[in-house]
Amino acid sequence: MRLTVLGGFLGSGKTTWLRHQLHHGLLAGAFVVVNEAAETAVDNALLTQSAELAVLAGGCACCDALGDLITLLRTICDARVSRAQGAAPLDEIVLETSGLADPGPIVAALRADPILLHHIVVSEIIVAVDAVYGMRQLRQEPLCRRQMELADQLIVTKIDEAEADHVASLLATLRRINPAATISGAVKGSEAMLPDYEGVAAETLPDLGGAPADTPILVLKLTIGDDIDWTAFSVWLSALIHARGDDILRVKGVVRTPAGRLLLQSVRKIVQSPEILPNEDGRPIGEDNSLIFIGRGFSAENLSRSLRHFAGISA
Repeated sequence: MRLTVLGGFLGSGKTTWLRHQLHHGLLAGAFVVVNEAAETAVDNALLTQSAELAVLAGGCACCDALGDLITLLRTICDARVSRAQGAAPLDEIVLETSGLADPGPIVAALRADPILLHHIVVSEIIVAVDAVYGMRQLRQEPLCRRQMELADQLIVTKIDEAEADHVASLLATLRRINPAATISGAVKGSEAMLPDYEGVAAETLPDLGGAPADTPILVLKLTIGDDIDWTAFSVWLSALIHARGDDILRVKGVVRTPAGRLLLQSVRKIVQSPEILPNEDGRPIGEDNSLIFIGRGFSAENLSRSLRHFAGISA
């Protein structure tokens, strides 16, 4: 079976791109594995068009959840061998990694496993790159740079949200750090034309030395109580992201509000428009009324205390 690793830093648009491919049948029949660093999975709610879907939550597939990934892939291989005669063949797996995952250890572990070695070949590493924040991430985040350096294909997303000169500089820099990768553009998952960057100088990047950032990136969950006032919650979240957007790299979650079951997402200080999700047969997909915060310099206790104070809810 061919395995495609779909990576990219936090909020780079991996799920949006994958969702578009599934919607247009470009990955028809693929077994999709979604990995999320948080205990509560969210992205799987957006990938219901996949033929088969499995979730690895509570750790990155490159480290904490690597053993679980190996076990899951072995199970998929066993199921493929025993697949009923006449059933559609299972020839492709897509692994959407957490935004904090390094594709390198994943590929190394698959190649070293004595069983998977004979059943799975890593056909491609695709990495999504945020056109708005990609250059900043290249300067500041060693993990982000490693993701881009390992890619066979780089998909620069959100190019409609960034200035053409900025995108051109990013493209030239990507070409320098990974000259072998193919580079394409995307807007909301659809292929989009890249600006011309012929002759544009690549940016000189600082030597990060492969060391982690001084303050570690944390993954925290905030549960929203039934007593919350949704207007106050919306104002609080907007104010929090505006004030701490450089520390809070990513927010995502599904909440039940009077307006319906909403998907909430932000990338640094950019808040995406809420999306109404279906509630098939009245069953929630994943755990509703909780938000995942990924970033630095805050705690779940402080977030909860801030929200309750802002909304006028006694402890």
